[in-house]
Amino acid sequence: MRRSKRLTAKTVQHAPPGKHADGDGLTLVVKPSGTRSWVVRLTIDGKQRDIGIGGYPIVSLADARLRAAEMRADAIGGDDPTGAHRAGDAPTFATAARTVHELNLPRWRNKHAANEWLASLERYAFAHIGEVPLQRIERSDIIAVLSPIWSTKPETARRVRQRIRKVMQYGMAHAWVETNPAGEAIDGALPAMPKVKNHQRALPYAEVPAALHKVAQSQASEASKLCLRFLVLTAVRSGEARGARWAEIDIENATWTIPAERMKANGEHRVPLSRQALATLEAAGELGDGSGLIFPSPLRPGDALSWQALLKLLRTYEMDTTVHGFRSAFKTWCIEQTATPWAVGEAALAHVVGNSVEAAYVRSDLFDQRHQLMQDWADYAAP
Repeated sequence: MRRSKRLTAKTVQHAPPGKHADGDGLTLVVKPSGTRSWVVRLTIDGKQRDIGIGGYPIVSLADARLRAAEMRADAIGGDDPTGAHRAGDAPTFATAARTVHELNLPRWRNKHAANEWLASLERYAFAHIGEVPLQRIERSDIIAVLSPIWSTKPETARRVRQRIRKVMQYGMAHAWVETNPAGEAIDGALPAMPKVKNHQRALPYAEVPAALHKVAQSQASEASKLCLRFLVLTAVRSGEARGARWAEIDIENATWTIPAERMKANGEHRVPLSRQALATLEAAGELGDGSGLIFPSPLRPGDALSWQALLKLLRTYEMDTTVHGFRSAFKTWCIEQTATPWAVGEAALAHVVGNSVEAAYVRSDLFDQRHQLMQDWADYAAP
């Protein structure tokens, strides 16, 4: 009998909702929400059982196949394939959380996000379940963690639950836990959370020139003032501007190339530099501390400016906007004051254009069209 086609890493990542067999009893289960998990079907004591072995991507395809093979061997040999005999080896929730945090550090682009991930668990979960071994954590424990903040701090509660679920998935991958107590099983015990879209405050684009003038006249550090000006003129995100390095700048061709690892969409992004942006870089040349950063922190030589530095500048001088709000102002200006094609404006903001099919046809980064657009924006915002 011909064996069915096995899964590949690519199909695992993009498989639609449903069950997708890999063979030898291993199945990838994809829920409508996009959550992906592995299940192994084994015959134990003459009865078939479906045993969860963790979620993707914490448990990769290769890991799932290895674990499934080990469990089949255990079952054939008469041992307990569920790993219950290993329960005594399970770490406490706090230990597992710190391990998962360490494993995921490379994917965070800034220290604040990394620190906040663990800090939220320390603040809200550790007092309840921090010293409890993973296999002893029950649904009621998770509900006890979430209930006090579910309605009063909904966004925080959502993130804490997501992070607890991640830690428990780690336990499932190591066969310390069979089911995830922070998963869908507790949905009925928690009231529905309203979907509220929080729009970040943005200045009307007509007020951006005055805001840049106020920034220039402020008593903030030169690094903060020049970084914010450069961010506005290039319409980039805060982290992209604060982490800018001289090695990314091509003065002769008026181009700033941000590497993929510093971009939200994980793709290299070329930014055309206006005359005003180039003048800002020239002024920033006086800030050099040998680190290669264009806007180094005046308080911590060798480090980039913190995100708080730019926000503090806006708050101190009473500008009713977030740093990200300047991108919104730029986008609105594009729509209302120019005849710029939509795709060009989106490319200037480093947004993925359309769905995956449409994006496949947009091979160009529309750099030439964006060059004129960014010069027009700079002439408007900082004449």
